[in-house]
Amino acid sequence: MKQVFDQLLKFLHDGISAIFRFVELIWSWSVDQISRLVAVPWQQWPLWKQFLLVLILVGVIWALYRAGGELLEAGAAILSAFAHLLGVLVRTLPHVMLAGIIALGGAWLVNHLDNSLVRMPTWLQTSEQSSAPENRQSSPPSGQQSSQPQEQK
Repeated sequence: MKQVFDQLLKFLHDGISAIFRFVELIWSWSVDQISRLVAVPWQQWPLWKQFLLVLILVGVIWALYRAGGELLEAGAAILSAFAHLLGVLVRTLPHVMLAGIIALGGAWLVNHLDNSLVRMPTWLQTSEQSSAPENRQSSPPSGQQSSQPQEQK
């Protein structure tokens, strides 16, 4: 169970870190593009280009605001899901504890129960007739001949 949980956490960690690397890549590229745009001598541009620059900046700020809002909602949902997962794990603890107590009690009973108190039915008991040793030959029932040749001296 611990290995499954560790694998799940590793999978989540790898997925989240890949997403954050992608966001960092896009963020760096966006900041680089905005820096290039601001570095241009926009004061000498015609009014319509300056207005277009303001629209672009408003669009970038709006997109970043939306991304921040979605990240905030996702963070809250992730925290809520994690809290729910912890709640489920905590709710299962009594059942796991009960299973352990039952297993412990059962093992104790099996190891400490006096076998003489429990009688097995005769039909379940093994027969007390033991097979003859290999070096001793048994005689065939009366009226039948032995199928093995006898040794001659």
